[in-house]
Amino acid sequence: MAENDNTRADFNEIAEQTAAFAEDAAEVAEDAAEEVAEVAEVAAETAVPEVAAKPTRRQKKKAKKQAKKDKKAAKKTAKKERKVRYKEEKIAAKQRKKAIKIAKKNGTYRKEDFEEPDGRIKVGIIGCGAIASDYHFAAFAAEKLRADVVGLCDTKAERAVAAKKKYFPDATVYTDYHQLFEDESITLIDICTPNYQHADMAVDALLSGRNVICEAPDAVNSEEAERMYAAARSSGMRLTVIRNDRFNENAEYLRDLIAKGELGDIYDVKCSWVNRRGIPGRGGWFTTKELSGGGALIDQGAHILDLAMWMMGDPKPVSVSAMTYNCFAATKVPNTSRKGARRGDPDPNGIDDVEDMAVGAVTFENGAVLQFEFSWASNIYRERRSIDLRGTRAGAKWLPARDDIFYETKKGKQKTRSVQKQTFRNGHAAHIHNVLDVLLGEEEVLPVYDIDEGSRLMNLVDAIYRSADRDGAEVSVV
Repeated sequence: MAENDNTRADFNEIAEQTAAFAEDAAEVAEDAAEEVAEVAEVAAETAVPEVAAKPTRRQKKKAKKQAKKDKKAAKKTAKKERKVRYKEEKIAAKQRKKAIKIAKKNGTYRKEDFEEPDGRIKVGIIGCGAIASDYHFAAFAAEKLRADVVGLCDTKAERAVAAKKKYFPDATVYTDYHQLFEDESITLIDICTPNYQHADMAVDALLSGRNVICEAPDAVNSEEAERMYAAARSSGMRLTVIRNDRFNENAEYLRDLIAKGELGDIYDVKCSWVNRRGIPGRGGWFTTKELSGGGALIDQGAHILDLAMWMMGDPKPVSVSAMTYNCFAATKVPNTSRKGARRGDPDPNGIDDVEDMAVGAVTFENGAVLQFEFSWASNIYRERRSIDLRGTRAGAKWLPARDDIFYETKKGKQKTRSVQKQTFRNGHAAHIHNVLDVLLGEEEVLPVYDIDEGSRLMNLVDAIYRSADRDGAEVSVV
């Protein structure tokens, strides 16, 4: 009996040892598996990737077609989602109205019970004239799911009232922008006023803790513009000056092409925006240098200079030689070109001391040269807006509706390829959309305008005027 007990004890001891050994073995196996996984991970990180076979022309064409199809499908899906959201909001608003009606009937209505949390950006628009009515109102109305225009300000109240009636029925009308600032819910100010008012309004808005969208040009000169940039930096608020041409799809295509090196080094650029007869608001603020900062150059030339430098990759301008002319101030020939010529309030007894044409050449730090020609009025065939870029590998011409690419094949044949990317989207609306994306923290969205670029452009515009005042002498760009 004792022997059996001893045998059982020995057996139990062996079983315990075996279990211990098995446990140790499992731990060793687990450690080994972890080490193998780590080695495999390191190997995967350090392994030289296999060189993929070069895609054939057919494969490239197929991939391009598929990418286009995917992009179209994504747009369609986004449109459907927007429609669904809009429908849901409409239904919710209807139900809310019904609930309010019932509560009022029952005598239990309290306003605070029906206030909805609104995550939309509250917007105040200052200036309800031509530029606002042509571009900004419709742009913000289209963004009503993300932006709510609650204030409209214009010294001519009837303009703000008209905008309220057509676009923003719940907005409050003001005739003094300081009163508009009393509405603490407003976090974004949109400035659509004459040039001389840009700096003061933008600085006041930024220092009051609001973000700002401002129509171009930034200000009447670089000194005034620097006040705006300083206010943006010190307040930490975002300042955006409209750069609508950067959203032209042909311009975007050329900028990408240049960035990839397809044109080589850009060494010569010619840009123009010329009109036959298109002087805006004769005798009003447009043609009064103290109020506008200048004529054709600062009004339309600044847009093309900005676009050309943006396409080139933002090289630094170092010097300029230019001339300006005022040849049509005394003429009575009516404006016949360009919708923009109808801007501004003319004054037959007013001042016209700005240029109707500017020509010149800019030299950049990298050695490239840009020649320009801008006019409100000149004896030409018709209005023209274009940018020619010459590179060491190929050349290109930008027109609002297409790009022309000039290149040589590997066999030395000279070819021209035309690309039509532009779908004629509204550049102002696209820039406002970009600003809202940035302010609402949309992923992977970068601001299109930055104050350093604004500073560079305004310094160049100032240098062009300084050179013209010295009869075309070459001057440095600060």
